Amino acid sequence: MNILLTGVDGIVLVLYLVALFVLGFYLGRNGGKDIFLGGRSLRWWQIGFSMFSANAGPMMLIGMSSLGFSHGVVGANFEWLAWIFLLLLAMFFLPRYLSAGISTIPQYLLHRYGKSAYNFLVIYSLVSILVVWLGSALYAGGLVISQVLGCPLMYAVALIALIATSYTAVGGFRAVVRTGIFQSVIIILSSLILTILAFNRMVATDAVHHAVPADFWKLLHGTNDPEYSWVAILAGYPVVAIYYWCADQTIVQKMLGAKDLREGQYGALFIAALKIITPFIFLLPGIICFILFRDITTADNAYITLVKQLMPAGFRGLCIAALIAALIDTVSSGLNSFSTVFTLDVVAQFRATNEDSRLRTGRWVTVLASLLAIGIAAIFLYSGKGLFEITQGMVSILAPPLSVVFLASIFWKRTNTKAVLTVLYGGGTICLLTGLCYLLNYPYKGFWPHFLLLSVYLFMGLAILIVVVSWLTPPLPVVADNPAAATVEGLGPSRRVWAGWAVLAAVMMIIYFLLR
Repeated sequence: MNILLTGVDGIVLVLYLVALFVLGFYLGRNGGKDIFLGGRSLRWWQIGFSMFSANAGPMMLIGMSSLGFSHGVVGANFEWLAWIFLLLLAMFFLPRYLSAGISTIPQYLLHRYGKSAYNFLVIYSLVSILVVWLGSALYAGGLVISQVLGCPLMYAVALIALIATSYTAVGGFRAVVRTGIFQSVIIILSSLILTILAFNRMVATDAVHHAVPADFWKLLHGTNDPEYSWVAILAGYPVVAIYYWCADQTIVQKMLGAKDLREGQYGALFIAALKIITPFIFLLPGIICFILFRDITTADNAYITLVKQLMPAGFRGLCIAALIAALIDTVSSGLNSFSTVFTLDVVAQFRATNEDSRLRTGRWVTVLASLLAIGIAAIFLYSGKGLFEITQGMVSILAPPLSVVFLASIFWKRTNTKAVLTVLYGGGTICLLTGLCYLLNYPYKGFWPHFLLLSVYLFMGLAILIVVVSWLTPPLPVVADNPAAATVEGLGPSRRVWAGWAVLAAVMMIIYFLLR
């Protein structure tokens, strides 16, 4: 579905790209030699906005509208439940991470459980960044942008990769953060305008009274819903969310760059607060599109349909700029995270490096990751499978081992290295084979439950496994100065931070009561 862009729309797009390059290159030129964590100097608002823009990728703009179009309000659970896991990150995981002084998440497992656990997570992190953060983002965004601009998909993919790689390789982490703040403003502003225009059209045409499917305005569906029942949401989503929000390199790297623990905690609270508005500006337009244009479009084209039907000249360019912003920031965050893990956790194991050599290596690895991501996007193009099923299903099924290990490492001191390695390597193999069978519909279609429920079963099995192996094997020796097992000294729980989380929890309870 092509969108007719006017000269004004073209001007808006050009101004956006100019502003992006100015922020990425000019303001990022003094980023120093720490292209991985920016000298650990981020303030709370920088952390919050950069995490928001990395999370609000093309799958968010397009996928949430599609989910709203096809299933209604139930999709808001994926946004409104995130605060619980951001709370876990800020108040329980982050103090351990900062105390250990780690630069990558795999280094935390190195401190806690040794080299074998560390190497597993290094490999997993690199593969997941390439497939989930880079390849799928390029493919999803390229599909839409190629339709908008009327160019071949791989041309659109290569163009986006080139833009993101250019300032990420030069400016590193600081450039990613600074452009992420700018991208967040563009995404929120354009989505808010689109929501207001859609709502006004719905009211003006009296379409609000049109019939919608049962449970369309309910957050929690009954067990008769085969995809998004309350059981699947409340039990399955946490399995993925624990890993995504608390242990994924691309997300948590922003927190590792915090000036101190308090700034990181306030940053997590800030993005959790932003999550309150995201269903209104991302999901609600899809619902309104179903009410207004259900006869002329499909769920996958809901976002583009609204832009084409409702946005005036100039504002269409702003919406396309928002889509490009979401894509570029997701890709640039993934590139920087891949470069960080590869340089600090792979290269450093084979040769000694100084600050200058790490800088050069990091830049070249960023370029290499970009080329690999383009290749993965091309594989998606020729795979013939649905992108959502591949990415979401795969992540949900592969997340359980890591969710189990990271939860146990924080909340159960009896967890030992043998149990962790059993879950990572043994459980990881089981999850990988299960994921392949699920995607290939083996042994037959309909054999496997929905991937959210499947992730719950895998999580429960691995949780039992880590407990049993830990009790049957000797505990870890007590090491008084193990930084990964301690919190940041002198910084106990802040009443102000906890008060903020309490207010947020109250707001969420009110929302769920109203939409029950």
